[in-house]
Amino acid sequence: MTCTDFLAKLTDYFDGRVAPDLLIEVEHHIAECKHCEVVLDSTTKTINIYRDHEIYDFPPELEHRLTSAIMNRCIPGRAAAPAARQAVKS
Repeated sequence: MTCTDFLAKLTDYFDGRVAPDLLIEVEHHIAECKHCEVVLDSTTKTINIYRDHEIYDFPPELEHRLTSAIMNRCIPGRAAAPAARQAVKS
């Protein structure tokens, strides 16, 4: 299993939707690859933090700024709007 294979199966791993034979490959890869071990550990901790805390709504302005900033970084060739660049800096 490569790191790319591991990352492609990460969501299924957390959802418990990995076939038993593939689960063995995933666990073997994690045992040998420190990078993916860190990814798994930090993702697990992040999920646990969010599960343990109450849910709250973002103010609409903040939600818009965050969404714009994320979209500008994720869509190739899309120029970041000034408000989105400022949101990332803030």
